[in-house]
Amino acid sequence: MKMELNIYAYKCKRCGHIHYPYKTICKNCGENDHNEFDIVPLPKKGKLLTYTTLYNPPSDYEVPTLALGIVELEGGHRITGQLNIKNPKIGMNVEGKVEVVRKEAYNKHLGMVFYQA
Repeated sequence: MKMELNIYAYKCKRCGHIHYPYKTICKNCGENDHNEFDIVPLPKKGKLLTYTTLYNPPSDYEVPTLALGIVELEGGHRITGQLNIKNPKIGMNVEGKVEVVRKEAYNKHLGMVFYQA
């Protein structure tokens, strides 16, 4: 059985504001007790807001070009991730998966990769 990975956000127990990435203090109500945040999964579907293509990415990415995009997820949160889309278009529907985005000698780095929905 393969476990599905997800990107998680942090929900303030006091006011319900959701933070991504993690914040030590709730920017909505000022709560600063790290035990007062619940871990919640972020939605995987959203719309592509903007993107760029790197034509000379770092060598540990092992690809000739690397497309990166900013996606507004359902619920309004924005997240940056790699795009595995042949011809990305601003406003298109996308869906993300957590995958290995780069490798080093002994490490694999996970991140969000978006595909056309």
